Amino acid sequence: MLTLNISATAHGLNYLPQYYADHLGLFAERGLTVTATAKDPWTGVLDDLDSGAADIALGGLWVPAMYSGTPRRLSVVAQVNHQFPKALVTRTSQPDFQWSDLTGRTVLAPGIGGSAPYAFTAGLVREAGVDPASIRWLRDLSTPMFVELFESGLGDAIVLDHTTAELMQHRGTGFIANDYSVTGGLGPNSVYYLRSERIEELSERLIAFTAALDESMALLASVGVDELRPLLAEHWPTTPPEVLASACERMLRSQTWATPRIDQVATERWMRILFEEGMVRAIPDFGDVVDSTIVDAVGSAAVSA
Repeated sequence: MLTLNISATAHGLNYLPQYYADHLGLFAERGLTVTATAKDPWTGVLDDLDSGAADIALGGLWVPAMYSGTPRRLSVVAQVNHQFPKALVTRTSQPDFQWSDLTGRTVLAPGIGGSAPYAFTAGLVREAGVDPASIRWLRDLSTPMFVELFESGLGDAIVLDHTTAELMQHRGTGFIANDYSVTGGLGPNSVYYLRSERIEELSERLIAFTAALDESMALLASVGVDELRPLLAEHWPTTPPEVLASACERMLRSQTWATPRIDQVATERWMRILFEEGMVRAIPDFGDVVDSTIVDAVGSAAVSA
């Protein structure tokens, strides 16, 4: 039995295809044992890649993008999120919300787990023809801290993951005004990346892992949230079941878990957003960040089967 060790930036509902694959024994069927550890702080994933404690990291594609062209060579081989499963939560229900409504307002964008919540939101704002500079952004604090402060009266809106957004709706302290998985288009949000020089060494394990992930995503597309409740409760026992179910349903209805193959056009859009935010010095080419050989091998095996 081969082993693949994953160092993840979180333990989130948006990673469900990986947990579901493990739950169903899809990794074991392919002779693979998968271990996953959530790091706090999340930058520990880079340390784990350097030390060899982890074979691959699970996190935002913006990290390998920022390191593109530097001595730290990281390659993205697959994704677990084909969209950005985030939401903008406001104090009151705003069924006709427009990004221009935030002009002159204060938006909380948690950033202790990374810069993507702010950067992608700013990208959506800019694409809507609104200048992000017309909005006051509070950043770089943790989600729990910002949620507590928002519920105590700070700010006009907050950027959240689906689970936390649904939790606030459940408590009546906020309302989802914009669901990015509905309005935000495609984008490689959470991806699997590793040190580029290890791709050949790990190719057999990476192909088995990605094939299982692909099967898990296909199976998720055909199940209802009720069938997933035991697995959700196992992973997040302290979160109200109805909150987990609502957040999971949002992702099941979207394209978040559509494919492990990273879309080039969606990636180039994400790179442009990062460039506009000054997070990359130049827009990297798709092939400088993404190595498609693993998903290509999985696709070829599926065709020949």
